[in-house]
Amino acid sequence: QVQLAESGGGLAQAGGSLRLSCAASGSTFSIRRTEWHRQAPGKERELVASITTGGRIGYADFVEGRFTISRDDAQNTVALQMDSLKPEDTAVYYCKAVIYEYDYWGQGTQVTVSS
Repeated sequence: QVQLAESGGGLAQAGGSLRLSCAASGSTFSIRRTEWHRQAPGKERELVASITTGGRIGYADFVEGRFTISRDDAQNTVALQMDSLKPEDTAVYYCKAVIYEYDYWGQGTQVTVSS
């Protein structure tokens, strides 16, 4: 079992930056991959970025080089640095840990980008 807690959301202006953090606790040694997802009002949840324990990184096409995912194994955290924010980035951002066939989700953190 893994528990996840996101932090760092808030309000930003278009063109600004926010840094999200996902802190894991519990059986963190079992995590194979950590992902950031987001869900905007009226839309389905979508994958934003992912990072594996081996350091393999992937981004959704809409990121367009604006976001950076990173991990700190000593702190058991995965960060999502978001730069050049757009109003369409407004959503609840969720952290997900993948352990074999099981997914563990955090409670989410709200990101609001004003134009």
